[in-house]
Amino acid sequence: MVKHCLLALTVAGLLYTVTPAAIAQNAGGSDQQSQPAASPAEHGHGGRHFDPEKRSEMLAKHLSLNADQQAKLKDILTSEQSQMQKLHEESSMSQEDRRSKMMDLHKTSNEQIRALLDADQQKKFDEMQTKHEQRMQDHREKGAGPDSDHAPDSNPK
Repeated sequence: MVKHCLLALTVAGLLYTVTPAAIAQNAGGSDQQSQPAASPAEHGHGGRHFDPEKRSEMLAKHLSLNADQQAKLKDILTSEQSQMQKLHEESSMSQEDRRSKMMDLHKTSNEQIRALLDADQQKKFDEMQTKHEQRMQDHREKGAGPDSDHAPDSNPK
């Protein structure tokens, strides 16, 4: 069960590479501040922790995407979600292989997204990525031990 929790945490981190950074940048009094970042169901094992629609809306807003960019972005994110789900369901693959393939897929998707953007949008996207990577690094250094709510099924020793 611990492996499943770690896998879920890894996947969630990979899939939310951009979302938390953009939400953190949204400190300007938006109506999104009154809404929770994600419902518990979106963090569960139901595969709903990555919503291409919500992520594309968030990126469209924060990067000021035009209609053509938004359509292409949604296609990229929908494809990524589908491929991630297939990898998640692949039971013959080791956890390390699955994680590696998911990271490669996410990197490819981010490269495709970046290719859609103009220079200013790329700069904002890169800043969002950097902030998120720093938060993920801080989280890894802090660790998700048995008392953490990120590892509810782990057995304390």
